[in-house]
Amino acid sequence: MSVLVFLEHHGNDFEKGSLGLLAKAATLGDGEVAAVLAGGGQVTALASQAGKFGASKVYVAEDELLDPALPQPRVDVLEQVIRAGGHDTVLLSNSVLAADVAAGLSARLDAGLNWDLVDIVWRSGELIGKRPALQDSVFADVGWRTLPRLALFRAGSFDAASMAGREPRIEHVEVALQPHSRKATIVDQQLQDDAGPSIEDAEVIVGGGMGLGGPENFKLAEDLAATLGGVVGATRAAVYAGWYPHSAQIGQTGKTVSPKLYFALGISGAVQHKVGMQGSKVIIAVNTDPAAPIFEFSDLAVVGDVHTIVPEVIKLLRQRRSA
Repeated sequence: MSVLVFLEHHGNDFEKGSLGLLAKAATLGDGEVAAVLAGGGQVTALASQAGKFGASKVYVAEDELLDPALPQPRVDVLEQVIRAGGHDTVLLSNSVLAADVAAGLSARLDAGLNWDLVDIVWRSGELIGKRPALQDSVFADVGWRTLPRLALFRAGSFDAASMAGREPRIEHVEVALQPHSRKATIVDQQLQDDAGPSIEDAEVIVGGGMGLGGPENFKLAEDLAATLGGVVGATRAAVYAGWYPHSAQIGQTGKTVSPKLYFALGISGAVQHKVGMQGSKVIIAVNTDPAAPIFEFSDLAVVGDVHTIVPEVIKLLRQRRSA
């Protein structure tokens, strides 16, 4: 098996999900694990870092035509690398960009694509993907009938764990874009300053649910997140009620996260939310309902009013920090 992982990056930073996927790929079989990195500027400088996460070879497509990031030019690059390298398995970590790339690549190569996967394993000589089904209450085994196999994984499915990697071999790819791939252009980008880490990359997340009582009470979650050096997330119900932005939604129809600490405030723990944050290392939940489902998978369950408990937690944390 020859595995190729699409490494997504923004500026000088890799997308965390693609690094986790690369580390996972390194555990599959005993074949070579390669990665492809495409962009403008100095992406070659990033290539050597991929070796720390399991890549033995990195294809680098470096051209100003690849910056800013658009899907079709990357489909061109990946198609070229796959055909030339004979890769039979291509893995991508889900994002807006990667989803478009995966779909375009599937059409270009007439290849089967399994999406929304959370794991992949060898079983009886076959590669099997794991996809949640029935509102994520069960896992379905999925496979591929043809080569190359294309697989799109939920972001946050795997930890971006550094390993004892060696310097990968770097092969530069000549960028040859098809005419239609140049039709779309980005005319303007506005990046928010001092936004902090993205919710997918944050090590500490304070999630807020309907139990907070109203949009104004998300200030409580924001204060706790600021004290802990984290970011704020929200349940689908809170987002749909207009209490918090959609970009902060965690769950089946939102983001999948795996922070070191997840603080759940007024969150009941419906299965749709659970699947988006159950990979958290430590889960602390505060809820007035002692039978709240979230307590079933929390490391620390606190039965009580968030408006009474959380201010005291913030007070104690600040006192400890100033001591």
